[in-house]
Amino acid sequence: MKVLLTGSTGQVGYELARSLQGVGEVVAVDRQVMDLSDLDQVRDVIRRVKPRLIVNPAAYTAVDKAESEPALAHRINAEAPGVMAEEARALGAALVHYSTDYVFDGTQPSARVEDDPLGPVNVYGASKLAGEQAIAAAGIPHLIFRTSWVYGTRGKNFLLTMLRLAKERDELKVVADQHGAPTWSRTIADVTAQVLSQAHAGGREWWVQNSGIYHLSAQGQTTWHEFTQAIVEEAGLSCNVLPITSAEYPTPAKRPTYSVMSSERLMTRFCHLPHWKEALQLCMR
Repeated sequence: MKVLLTGSTGQVGYELARSLQGVGEVVAVDRQVMDLSDLDQVRDVIRRVKPRLIVNPAAYTAVDKAESEPALAHRINAEAPGVMAEEARALGAALVHYSTDYVFDGTQPSARVEDDPLGPVNVYGASKLAGEQAIAAAGIPHLIFRTSWVYGTRGKNFLLTMLRLAKERDELKVVADQHGAPTWSRTIADVTAQVLSQAHAGGREWWVQNSGIYHLSAQGQTTWHEFTQAIVEEAGLSCNVLPITSAEYPTPAKRPTYSVMSSERLMTRFCHLPHWKEALQLCMR
């Protein structure tokens, strides 16, 4: 099976390039080859590769910058996945896509399930929701994995930023009133590969039964402040981490206060997900 993987140099794409090797012949492309802001290029690459499966971790992820670039965020996060879905339909292919906890408004202090009401509070979340809707509307075999607070050992992410700052400073002030589940990019990639191995074994009927949206985030929950404390402790650093409120650290984009998601649907059907602390320890070791 030929698999087209987008965003192969990103933190999730890089891990997928490794984990998907057992799924099929992986054609991994980065932004130089397939820029999601160029919809004609997206079409051309898919028509040239002719994949049986498209895996799309590529996205516009600059949450704050999206507030001043809504059209670009929408093109990359909504229009481009819609084009991928159209091309997949023409090829008889399936599509795997990644979305976010930011499709929820974060006002309910309980873990969100896949069918809960949606209400993004920023441009980024709205663009990702539009991408989900475009894929669903195409009527193709698809998996949409909503994940949260993604980090890893490469690229730009919270883990690497906090490690750098904790080495430079004696004290850090970190928001303590936003709740979520930090999710390692390798966890996302390995779970994707496990699910796709089951799909490959199950054939077309598997996709009929299992297409849809799944929450794929680490178990447990924490705050940015507690996450930072765990990072500093695991790294053996002596930086003091102080809690602050969101109001004390204003950002261009509003964040959901509580964006914890339940991954029970995915775990019941496919495989287990680790606790966020266990994954963090593995990542940093």
